[in-house]
Amino acid sequence: MSGDDASVVQSRAETAPAVPELGPLFDPESVAVVGASPDSFYSGNLVNNLLDYGFDGTLYPVNPNREEVWDRRCYDDVSEVPETVDLVVVSVPREYVVDVVAAAGERGVPVALVLTAGFSEADETGAELEARLAETAVDAGIRVVGPNCIGVMAARGATLTSTCSRDPEPGRIGLVSQSGALAFTTFFERAADRDLHFSHIVSTGNEADLALTDYVAYLAERETVDVVCTYVEGIEDPERFMRVAERATRNGTPVLTVKIGQSDLAEEATLSHTGSLTGSDAAWEAAFDQTGVQRVPDIPDLLSRATAHTAYDTPDGDRVCIASTSGGLASLLADMAAERDLSLPDVDGEAEETLLGIEELLTYGGFNNPADIRGYGAEVLPAIADAVLADDAFDAYVFAIGLPGVDERAETIAADLEAIAADAADPVYVLWTGRKEPDDPTQTPPYARLRESIPVYEDPGRCLDAVASTVEYAADRDRAVDEPSRADLAAALDAPDADRVDAADLDLPRDRVLTWNEAEPLLDAYDVPVVETRVATDADEAVAAAREVGFPVVCKVDSPALPHRSDAGAVELGLDSPAAVREAYDDVTDAALARVDADEVAGVLVQPMVDDGVEAILGVAPGDAFGSLVTVGPGGVLVEALDETATLVPPFSRADARRAVEGTALADLLTDRRGDEPLPVDPLVDLLVNVGDLAAAVDAVAELDLNPVVVTADGPVAVDALVRTRD
Repeated sequence: MSGDDASVVQSRAETAPAVPELGPLFDPESVAVVGASPDSFYSGNLVNNLLDYGFDGTLYPVNPNREEVWDRRCYDDVSEVPETVDLVVVSVPREYVVDVVAAAGERGVPVALVLTAGFSEADETGAELEARLAETAVDAGIRVVGPNCIGVMAARGATLTSTCSRDPEPGRIGLVSQSGALAFTTFFERAADRDLHFSHIVSTGNEADLALTDYVAYLAERETVDVVCTYVEGIEDPERFMRVAERATRNGTPVLTVKIGQSDLAEEATLSHTGSLTGSDAAWEAAFDQTGVQRVPDIPDLLSRATAHTAYDTPDGDRVCIASTSGGLASLLADMAAERDLSLPDVDGEAEETLLGIEELLTYGGFNNPADIRGYGAEVLPAIADAVLADDAFDAYVFAIGLPGVDERAETIAADLEAIAADAADPVYVLWTGRKEPDDPTQTPPYARLRESIPVYEDPGRCLDAVASTVEYAADRDRAVDEPSRADLAAALDAPDADRVDAADLDLPRDRVLTWNEAEPLLDAYDVPVVETRVATDADEAVAAAREVGFPVVCKVDSPALPHRSDAGAVELGLDSPAAVREAYDDVTDAALARVDADEVAGVLVQPMVDDGVEAILGVAPGDAFGSLVTVGPGGVLVEALDETATLVPPFSRADARRAVEGTALADLLTDRRGDEPLPVDPLVDLLVNVGDLAAAVDAVAELDLNPVVVTADGPVAVDALVRTRD
């Protein structure tokens, strides 16, 4: 390792997100259940499940109204339990919860699992109790799960939930869900029906103390967890989530999520076009993209993709070989692979010659990819596999079987596929689309037995989604390793920079739109290039300014009270003479004064015309959860015409900025100029990074709208800027 590499590793280690110690929660040696009663649905079923599903530790029921339950002495209070337990489960009326948790903390109990509902989700009194519970957790030094929590499960530890209909089998998928019912009644049950199993399941409840991000951080560090799945309604600290997810991605644990919820943009009305374009979903998509989190649409997709990450090593690339017993299915898979950016190299050379030599395939002329091996090919799957698996042109394989999965022929097919997958050095996926219901419902059909050893996909789209998920993760992991972490980016902004004015020294006016003279030092401090500008306060000054910057010029009113001056007619373009400038000065001033008071007009801006380039929009918009969001896309009249922008969560790397630009029409507009010379993309990427640094470093800035930014052969230059500050 080079010295530079070592310093980066050390920096990342020092700024790594904290990981809570949750071993006592998932694998306790001793548990006290406060409010334990066989008559209670929640505590009663929880204890039954705990005992029925293999807990071999010590259980202490606590209930002052009973002497004995489950053949165990019942204690009146947690303070009377003869040892300091690893975990206290709390299932008492809400008004007693805080006192129970406080007593457990005083006893030295590390974790409390609060099942009781009726807190912030219920009413104002509940919200006050929840705030007290959060304070108690800190004061007493105890971590709290919930309240309003259905429970947790560790397949290799303890099952601590009232809602679990079967003994969990150990798997390698960690699940963190902000919906308790979905966690155990939908995710768990649906997965178990398909022979998919979890390592851990967490219902986070109201997250008074421990939050979804804490569980993700913990599970991503477990050797028994290959992939972390999340069901997200909202995250209070998105930046910490991003850092935790980024660390998981870098260190080898994919994070998949189903994210629902309403807009997280601030409710305040935004003045700029940027604010109107940046929505909650775009913000979350940016956060996920920048940290390698894969967002999936629903629960079945989450499970099918997660299974691929547990069953297969990460592929070396995106080159896939598909062999299908159906020509129609082969064509469908070809289209689906293209939609998912999966590469389908030709089957040629020695592999093709070998396949052509297999008489059962009845193929003449050559093979495509996907290869149509016809129904006859199912009889010689090992020979087909030997041919294609020996070809190093592929990184993953899909065998698509469009035949019944329940008959005697299926027995041979299933056995062959199991052996092929076991012997292959690269991932082998099985898609089986034929009949699934056997004549004898008491018999387990061959395809289902195969599913016990390797994933068997029944839907073509979900199969290729799974393949694409592993390919995408490999790219995200490599990118995360190569790029600076979010913590490093933030630290770089805090580091002294001799060439940059400290944000604290800018002393920006608050809670209003800035004048040009107020905004220009801010833009200059973050290397945001702006067109040469003069501020004139009378017609003579305007003419002198026009001569200095060179005709033709633009005249526009500078008024914090009139942020969208074009709408007010307070902008005049293409002025090519002193007389035109004088007339324009009077016209734009009159237009402004028809809408605002004279003391709200700072002057008239005089700028040279810049029209030989591609217009872009860059800006900063306020967000609720994320603080600030940065947007980039085609600018000027193309903003509404194309309706295409990309969003980033600052701070971000140069690679993130480039991907954002290339994700819009901007990159094509710059490079495909229909006869004109291409314009450079890199300077625009650099400008986008600078805007991101400004958004991350200067808390006072609520909005920044650079529209348009004209990209020329000499680089980008902002010809208009709107800056609004926070209160």
